[in-house]
Parts: sequence; structure tokens; C-alpha cells
Amino acid sequence: MFVQYNGRIPSRRLAIAALTALSLGACSPSIDAGSQTKPLLGPPVTDNATPYSVCLEELAKNPGLNRPNIAVGNIADKTGKRAYDSMNDSTEVTQGTSEMVISAFYKTRQVNLTERLDPRIALAEQQLVQTKLIKRPIGEANVAPAHFVVLGAVTELNYNIHSGGERLFIAGLGASRRAAVINVGLDLRLVEMKSLGTVYVTSLQKQIVGVEYEAGIFRFFDDQFVEFDSGEVRNEPLQLGVRSVVELAVYQILTEGLGLPAETYVGCQPGGEYPAKPDQTKSNEEQKI
Repeated sequence: MFVQYNGRIPSRRLAIAALTALSLGACSPSIDAGSQTKPLLGPPVTDNATPYSVCLEELAKNPGLNRPNIAVGNIADKTGKRAYDSMNDSTEVTQGTSEMVISAFYKTRQVNLTERLDPRIALAEQQLVQTKLIKRPIGEANVAPAHFVVLGAVTELNYNIHSGGERLFIAGLGASRRAAVINVGLDLRLVEMKSLGTVYVTSLQKQIVGVEYEAGIFRFFDDQFVEFDSGEVRNEPLQLGVRSVVELAVYQILTEGLGLPAETYVGCQPGGEYPAKPDQTKSNEEQKI
């Protein structure tokens, strides 16, 4: 909606407004439609590891000889939590938990992974061979049987388990801090395929923390009010929390569920401190729980 102004704008104010617009235009980068724009590059790609990846890496140092065949089923998001805003309509929790479980098992080098999550391409390939649409022989199919299957779900996403903060301003100068805690829960089970018996169950949760800091100052200069604020928000990533729970659950499935030999280091169990890479200067007995 446009509002018409019938009065006259003073020439001084008009000149100040024009100079301000020109100065802002000079500060903004010019865009040439005929040239390639160089994209802004952030930090480089890194391994998607969690604090519990070290536990899986310790298992991988002694890969098993008679490794079981494990299939991973659909680890669904059963929290029912969705995010609704003007920009998107999406789930709060990752829909890729099954893929996280597969990645965690692969890190251990203790199992043979058999594909059951999405065998559509492989089955379609065999159908093309059977209908002779693929002329080149690829050999007879020999699908590896699964000895165990991992099933389960992300079962909890609880908001505002705890929140609070402090705020203090004196004579126009002060600061504040706010913090909040949520949690995410995961339930996995290991099913033996021959009998369809559930041989192991793990139920884990992780609390996720977010903190906000703010500092500000304001003053009156004659009849002008001037305010300056600065702040920072640091949130532990929710999906990294899911991956952390997944990796510790996989570690439990292999060590407690299947009884595979593994050194138990500090932190590779629920409720302890975050695990650290074993100190090579200490003996195994000193590092064990």
C-alpha cells in the first residue's frame, strides 16, 4: 500500500537521503550479468565423526575372521515431531537413521553388511538379465543370507527438559545468558533371522544443549538514543546427537549383543565421559574400565 505525502520535503533532508542512498550503493558489490560469480566457500569437507567414533575405530583394529552377515532395516522416525514455518514443512529428526546405522557398522570392520534396506536396483538388474534385455552375462545371482537384522526407531524428541538464564543491566550496560536442554532417544533391537528371536535390545538417549550469550550497551547523546548489541548462539546439532546415539548403540550390539572381543575403554559406555583415543603411552590395563 502506498501513502501519498502532500507536504513538501525539505531540500536538506532530501539531500541527506540521496547521499545516504548513494553511499549504500557504493558499498554494495556490483553485479555483472555477463560474468561468472565466484561462490562463497566455507570450511572444507571433513569426516562426519562423533565422539563415539573412536569406540568403533578400536573395534576395527582387530577385524573379525568369521564375521556375521547383518542387514539393517528401516530405522524410522517415530517421534511424530514436525517443523512448520513459512519456509518449510519438514520433520525435526533426520530420516536417514538407517543409513547412519549402516555407516556405523561399516566403521567397525566386524560384520558383513547385506543390503536389505533398498534392494530395488539389484532386483531390477536381475529382472533385466532374466528377460534378456541385458545381453552381457553378469553371472548367476548369489545373494548373501543375513544372519541378523537390526530394527528399531528414533522414539523420543523431548523439548525444554531444562531452560534458564541470567540477565543483568546497570546504567545501560549489561549482559545475559540463556540455555536450554532437549533430548533424543533411540531404541534398536537385534533379531536372529533363523528363529526371528530378538537376541539383544538397546535403548539410549542423549541430551542436547543450546546456549545463547548477549551483551549490550545503550546511551543517550543529547536527545539521541544509541544502542549496541552483540551476541552468540551455540547449539549442539540435533542430528549429530542422533548419530552419536546410533554409534554407541552399534558398539553395544557388537560387544554386548554378539559378544565380539573388544577392549572397553573409558567413555565407550552410557553415562560416562566422552571417549578419547587411547593413550599409547599407557598399557591396555590402565585404559580399561
